[in-house]
Amino acid sequence: MLLRTIIRPQQLTRLGLVRAYSSSSSDIVAKAMVFSNYGQPSDVLRWHSYRLPPLTSDSVYVKFLASPINPADVNMIQGVYPIKPTFQTLGGMNDVAVGGNEGVAEVIAVGDNVSSLKVGDEVVMAKSGYGTWRTHAAGLATDFQLLPSADNVSLIQKATISVNPCTAYRMLKDFIQLKQGDYIIQNGGNSAVGQAVIQLAKAWGLNTINVVRNRPDIDKLRDELTELGGTHVITDDVLGSHETRKLVKSWTGGNTPLLGLNCVGGKSAVEMAKYLGINGKYVTYGAMSKSPLSIPASLLIFKNISFHGFWVSKWGEIHSPEERYAMFKDITQLMSQGQLGEPKWSQVQWDEQTMKQAVDQGISGFATGKQIILF
Repeated sequence: MLLRTIIRPQQLTRLGLVRAYSSSSSDIVAKAMVFSNYGQPSDVLRWHSYRLPPLTSDSVYVKFLASPINPADVNMIQGVYPIKPTFQTLGGMNDVAVGGNEGVAEVIAVGDNVSSLKVGDEVVMAKSGYGTWRTHAAGLATDFQLLPSADNVSLIQKATISVNPCTAYRMLKDFIQLKQGDYIIQNGGNSAVGQAVIQLAKAWGLNTINVVRNRPDIDKLRDELTELGGTHVITDDVLGSHETRKLVKSWTGGNTPLLGLNCVGGKSAVEMAKYLGINGKYVTYGAMSKSPLSIPASLLIFKNISFHGFWVSKWGEIHSPEERYAMFKDITQLMSQGQLGEPKWSQVQWDEQTMKQAVDQGISGFATGKQIILF
């Protein structure tokens, strides 16, 4: 007989983790970075300690292990992100939201009616806006998405799996059927999503043309992306030249790219769209240049190129836990096999002042890689 190790509410009392099943709070003290108003992170974020509410028959306790600081987290605190955080009462403090959207946590207790999770499971958030910059949380089992168990997958990979790898995975899977040897073209090739695209494409036998901004150390960046698995690397300032068109044609040998991935926008993104073949798909998932994407009518009329948007948060909302689990299983297997590596990252110390500084830098904090809190 297979026995499950589950901590039930009655056991928690005996173990000293909660005073009693019916108490107004537990003995677990959570520490979190919260905000009550939108604004500059260093102005509105503050440290808050509170006891978790009592474990109920339908709830679970989780302990956070690691959480990154993403640009979307900063936008949410500023009040300019499409998804708004959940303002709630936490330990006597009213109308506060916990910062952060991504992270990995471990289940440390489950209620009697919970069957989808067990103690020791590792989870990510089921939806954006839950709040991951905290040490512990209490919630319904449906607030969390189970991660598949896999060997050789680091804590950092698990903490950053929900946004960038999933965005890359879905864009390569969902818009056009690609076969081995096909080409895709993308800008932001050195971004976190761009690097995930490169690695997934290589694992699946696809070729990538990676567009990046020109810079003094362009040769170093070109070598890094090539080593990662990128087929070709070019700079955005030469996309419009006749020489570059001839060069790309020589690379592809007539196998014109049918998928373009855009996270930049503006003039160079339009130039990149011109490299797509007939019936190509052009997917926009970001707009780092903050410039509009002005589409020439010729791409619509003569090439029948279709333009799409993608937002991984929306994909997660409209797909089932089982579908999300299947995606995470594929991704973790690739990680386990060494085909999808750990992103560059730097550790953020878990204290109020350091957090405020790190979150203020979150919009432009890519020089040292992802900023990640280890709890």
